[in-house]
Amino acid sequence: MTEEIIEPDLPIVDPHHHLWDLRPLLPAFPEPRHAFLEAIAGAAHYTFDQLQADTQSGHNVVATVFMECGAFYDMSRDDALKPVGEVEFVNGVAAQGASGLYGAYRPCAAIVGHADLRLGATAGEVLDALQAASHRFVGIRHQAAWDADPDVLGPPFHAPEGLYRDAAFRKGFAELGKRGLTFDAWVLEPQLGDVLDLARAFPDQPIVLDHCGTPLNIACYRGTLGAHFERWRTSIRAIAECPNVTVKLGGLAMAFCGMPEDGPAKGCGSEELAALWKPYIDTCIEAFGADRAMFESNYPVDRWGASYPVLWNAFKRLAAGASEDEKRCLFAGTAARIYGIEHILD
Repeated sequence: MTEEIIEPDLPIVDPHHHLWDLRPLLPAFPEPRHAFLEAIAGAAHYTFDQLQADTQSGHNVVATVFMECGAFYDMSRDDALKPVGEVEFVNGVAAQGASGLYGAYRPCAAIVGHADLRLGATAGEVLDALQAASHRFVGIRHQAAWDADPDVLGPPFHAPEGLYRDAAFRKGFAELGKRGLTFDAWVLEPQLGDVLDLARAFPDQPIVLDHCGTPLNIACYRGTLGAHFERWRTSIRAIAECPNVTVKLGGLAMAFCGMPEDGPAKGCGSEELAALWKPYIDTCIEAFGADRAMFESNYPVDRWGASYPVLWNAFKRLAAGASEDEKRCLFAGTAARIYGIEHILD
């Protein structure tokens, strides 16, 4: 679907996208594929050229933040250090963008990598290696998405139940603060209490809650968004009381969230998407405030529900009533501050 770009001059820092080449892996997953795999199959190869095409398709995306996704690990290293390869690869993409050949746009200006925090205090050695790999490395994500129903997440995800409450994990988590690193948390809506407990236990550690806390509309949860909305909203408001937590506004077009239910690339317009997402986006902004909230593309995963231009049009519709200062925070300022790239907006 093609739409006229809304507010084309508004600066955007896209704080959450991936880069990968999944083409060698897809044949290993049996048919019919899980909805998540169907969502990404059309973007199984997503590196600089594809990111460039999306981010430069009409909106004023001035910079992006790469989010770990288990891609381009270095198989020559020990298991704990394999994720360093991902940061090295992404740093090369960032250097390509920083060459100036593509204008002032800065892809992957900040890099969020991965370290297994279950290593406890020795996770610090991995964090040091990640920092040495790139001056753009700013933090990690250690996703904890889990559900008793294996059909909810499908085969790509295998986080243990209650990861963020695990004692060894928390010893590793404590290493982040010693190095001034951020932490991105991805859980599913029924697990939001784990993020709340973690944020309270480490009140000085910056935590970013991904994807509005991932409300579920898939597998055994399909058709239950309304029934679980109040539970989700109560959890979001409680987490927002922790000043060390920031929220990412997006991810709702994932197959897990099912807004829309059908994909990939159903062709929904931005008005339809904005209407679907409004209760969740409004709740998050009201709870956290614009200075602790940031719109995210979650691309190419959210291609399930929307093209890149339509996705950001939907966000701009949702922010139509915000002040100019609030829009600057929601679309660029909060992300730039949290991930340490405010200089890009000067």
